[in-house]
Amino acid sequence: MSDKELFSFVPAKGDESEVISAPLYSYWKSVGRKFLSSKLAIAMLVLLIALLLISFFQPIFSGYTVINSGKIDDFSLRYNYPNFKNWFGTDATGQSLFDAVWAGAKTSISIAMLATLISTVIGVIVGAVWGLSKSIDKFMIEVYNVVNNVPQVLVLLVLSYAFGSGFWNLLFAMCVTSWVSIAYSIRVQVIMYRDREYNIASRTLGTKPVTMINKNILPYLISVIVTIISNQMPVFISLEVFLGFLGVGLPSDTPSLGRIIADYTDNITNHAYLFWIPVLILGMVTVSLYIVGQTLADASDPRTHQ
Repeated sequence: MSDKELFSFVPAKGDESEVISAPLYSYWKSVGRKFLSSKLAIAMLVLLIALLLISFFQPIFSGYTVINSGKIDDFSLRYNYPNFKNWFGTDATGQSLFDAVWAGAKTSISIAMLATLISTVIGVIVGAVWGLSKSIDKFMIEVYNVVNNVPQVLVLLVLSYAFGSGFWNLLFAMCVTSWVSIAYSIRVQVIMYRDREYNIASRTLGTKPVTMINKNILPYLISVIVTIISNQMPVFISLEVFLGFLGVGLPSDTPSLGRIIADYTDNITNHAYLFWIPVLILGMVTVSLYIVGQTLADASDPRTHQ
């Protein structure tokens, strides 16, 4: 057979060389797939969304206030166990525990969210500068050593008594030192990345520190920041409940889960639903926040993506 019969000319196809054979990778799609692969996390997310929606919308319609909770017109409403009319039952004044719990949950969750947001933003900014600047490191280490050796609960109690009760006063007391530990965690992570080859080359080329932090370092710390947030929110809710249990932090006319639990401490065994239902709601909020946050933190770590 001749060469023409054995071989045929194949024209060049320039478009084929431009085709990427590797599958397309999207970071946030991978995060979503990793998060949605956990059935427990999905269940906790649904529970958390339901709790948040009820906490923020139910008090709008109920109009519950602590000021009116001491009035009683019908003594037959006292100490009614949970039923279809009053889902969580009623207390000694005939007030619906359902309305009281969600009004208190709204306050506690609001404080925790704001405290977490403020502390995390300040902590990430200060921690990034702290880890990048060796001159600031010595001073901030001493600040961290001093603050870290003072119990946060003690700081909260002192500031609460010094500034008096109030929503914004309590928020300030929670944030005044909590950002230091967050900044230290970010500082440790930044130090791990600042001296890598690409950052050394970036500094040699004259890249500004702000650009290095935003472009070269912080994108690697997304999972760390999410982990910090998932840990801080339950902690702040617990602190508010603890202070409310002691009767400090918020005014007496402001409902909160801590104050509700404190008010019904005497009912642990007698009419126990008054004490244990608020405790159960508190546990559901904190546990769902923690599980969702930890799962999201794991999902946001690129090393867990396939």
